[in-house]
Amino acid sequence: MEKYRKTMKILNDLVTDQVVPGMSWVLFDHQQQWQAVRGLSQWRPQPEKLTADMQFDLASLTKVVGTVPLMLQLWQEGAYELDQPVSDFLPELGSSVATIRNLFTHTSDIGGWIPHRDELSAKQLTAALLKTQQVGPSVNKKIHYADINFIYLGWIAERLLHQPVHRLIEQRVLAPLKMTETTFRPQKRRAVPTAITRKRGLIRGETHDPKGFVLGAHCGSAGMFSTSKDLTKFGRALIETNLNGLLTDKTIDQLFVDQTPLSGQHLRSLGWKLHHSWAVDHHPVICHTGYTGTLIILDRQEGQGLVLLTNRVHPRADNEEFIRRRGMLMATYLNEKEL
Repeated sequence: MEKYRKTMKILNDLVTDQVVPGMSWVLFDHQQQWQAVRGLSQWRPQPEKLTADMQFDLASLTKVVGTVPLMLQLWQEGAYELDQPVSDFLPELGSSVATIRNLFTHTSDIGGWIPHRDELSAKQLTAALLKTQQVGPSVNKKIHYADINFIYLGWIAERLLHQPVHRLIEQRVLAPLKMTETTFRPQKRRAVPTAITRKRGLIRGETHDPKGFVLGAHCGSAGMFSTSKDLTKFGRALIETNLNGLLTDKTIDQLFVDQTPLSGQHLRSLGWKLHHSWAVDHHPVICHTGYTGTLIILDRQEGQGLVLLTNRVHPRADNEEFIRRRGMLMATYLNEKEL
C-alpha cells in the first residue's frame, strides 16, 4: 500500500470536489517522489486547462523562499544582528524597541490603520508604512502575524544593498539555485489566475496581494510566482545542501529552533512556522502557507517534504472549505510520513 495514500486522496479531492479549480503538488521522501498536476487554471470567465509549466502566485511563500534566504545571507555576512533595533536601518519607525528578530518571528506588534491604503501610490504607501506605523504594547509578548514585518525586512535589505528586494532575491537566491521557473514578472499566459475583483477584474500575471501590487519590486512579503517543480528544488536544497551552500549548517539550524523572544515554546523560527513531527523524538518540521492556497512543509531530519500549489482564491477569496481541508491535509501528512 502506498505510504501517502490518505494524503494523496485529500490532495486530489480538492479538485474532484471543486474546492479549487486546479492544483500542482509534490511529495518527496528521500529519493522517492510523487507528483500530480490536476484540474483547471481557472473556472471563469471560461475554463482553461492547467499545465505543469504554469506558475502559481505564491503569496506569503515569498517570505520564506525569497526574503528569508536573502536576509540570512546578510546575517552571515555580518550586516546586522538579530537583536539589533529595526530603527538602526529604518529610523522612520521612531522606536528602538522592535528588533530584527521581532520582524522574523512576527513578535514586533508593529501596525496602524492606513486610510484608503489600496488607493495609494507606491511612494505614498511606502511613506505611510514607514511613518504611521507604531510599535504596540505586545512587542516581545505575543505573536501577531503581519506582512509589515517582511515588508520591513525587505526594505532593510534594500538599504544595505541599494537595489529593490525582488532584484536582490533574483540575484542572490533564485539565480544560484537555478530556479528558472520562479519569477516576479511572469508571462501572463503562464500565470495561474487568482481572484476576480471589482477593481482589478481577473487578476493574472500580477500578485493578488494588495500591498504587493502597489509596492511592486519593493515588497518582501509577496509577489513571487513559481511551479511545484521549482519549489521542490528549493525545498530539497534547503534540507539537503543548505541551499547549495548559500547558507551554513549553523544558519540552517536556526530555522528549526524557536526564535521568538517570548518565554516558553511558541513555534516560530526565522520566518517559518514550526511543527513537531509525529515521530518518537518529536523533532521540528518547518512549514509556511500562502493566502492564495499554497503550502510547503519540510522535514530536514527525515528528508521529506510536501509542496502544494493551488489558486483557492479563484474566483473569490472567501473559500473557507479550503482552509478546513488544509488543516486535515497537514495533520494527515504529518501522521503518514512517519509510517
